[in-house]
Amino acid sequence: MRIVLIGTGYVGLVSGACLAEFGHHVICVDKDQDKIASLKQGIVPIYEPGLNDMVERNVSQSRLFFTTHLEEAVRKADAVFIAVGTPSSRRGDGYADLTYVYEAARELAPFLKAYTVVVDKSTVPVGTARQVKRLIKEANPDADFDVASNPEFLREGAALGDFMRPDRVVIGVDSDRAVDVLKRVYQPLYLIETPMVITGLETAELIKYAANAFLATKISFINEMANLCEAVGGDVVGLAKGIGLDGRIGKKFLHPGPGYGGSCFPKDTLALIRVAQEHGSPSRIVETVVEVNAAQKARMIWKIRNALGGSEAGKTIAVLGLTFKPETDDMRESPSLTVLPALVEKGAIVRAHDPQGIPVAEKLMPELQYFDDPYETCIDASGVVLMTEWNQYRALDLKRIKDLMKDPIFIDLRNVYDPKTMSELGFSYTCVGRANGS
Repeated sequence: MRIVLIGTGYVGLVSGACLAEFGHHVICVDKDQDKIASLKQGIVPIYEPGLNDMVERNVSQSRLFFTTHLEEAVRKADAVFIAVGTPSSRRGDGYADLTYVYEAARELAPFLKAYTVVVDKSTVPVGTARQVKRLIKEANPDADFDVASNPEFLREGAALGDFMRPDRVVIGVDSDRAVDVLKRVYQPLYLIETPMVITGLETAELIKYAANAFLATKISFINEMANLCEAVGGDVVGLAKGIGLDGRIGKKFLHPGPGYGGSCFPKDTLALIRVAQEHGSPSRIVETVVEVNAAQKARMIWKIRNALGGSEAGKTIAVLGLTFKPETDDMRESPSLTVLPALVEKGAIVRAHDPQGIPVAEKLMPELQYFDDPYETCIDASGVVLMTEWNQYRALDLKRIKDLMKDPIFIDLRNVYDPKTMSELGFSYTCVGRANGS
């Protein structure tokens, strides 16, 4: 099939590469000429394990192409996926900014010739697909097309596996013709019996928001339980195991820490709240989840300050990990963006390391000092803060780190290490929701 992806950001580029891997002829379109030029040269602008190789392979086999010319791409397409950004509104009201989605709809409309399915791949609020359909119809009354909603469920750091072997594929449609086209798009997944959820447009749009809100709820819940464990002398690791073994609950996303971040959970929970309020059906649970997450980030500042003896002023703090999660260079809404500037503001000197996030972090937090080696980061530090649980931080030479530090204070915001082991090594150890966690 001939497929077009509009937008070469995270979702567009991953989806385009994976659809090409399925054997389709895929053209990725973007207005950013520099980005397209880089992609044509084999330079992938984002970090995602395995993506470079997949892009290179499909380009070399003439299945994946990049262009700035929308018209020539759309004219022969069987399906056009809109995969542009939908950030939170600049007004700060939580609404998703659909400017780029609607702009893409208007721009592609004149080029629709034979029957085409226009697919919302971007995360969009309820009603967007029908609005896209209206805009296309206004711009090209004679167009033969359908609009579908096909939300993505890609985890940064595991996106290729999520696309190639997903838990499910959600397809929101209004016509059998559109179903037939999208079944052909995802034929390789039918062959491995991937569950296909065929539903209406509004339901499909809501599924993505509801899924992310539920996962965010699990994170905020376990963080509240971690705080309670600290207050009563409990152990959140045992608590999480005890409830996670219940098949109705499950163990995933029951890992306490400094709060959720990234490109999806913060944006999507706020958007869901606004949509719910707008339709007279407020989601009190999701509203509270957002409040708890903000409070958890603030609590991490207190934990660090408390571990350092009540004040960070004039002290050097080494930070390991800046991105919101491992295996990504994404800094969006990362807890580090809340915690670290607050420490600097109170007089701390923050030295930081991250395997992938430094180029972006340097622009967002220029007040920090950055290092390419985690051990160099710890030299003369009054405390080490493990902020993101990258694998390379799970097997640190802790004795070496202790010898490099000024004061052996280790603040583990991801519960990577065992409190007893850290104590035996001579660290003053602080974690989340466990003994020595307060």
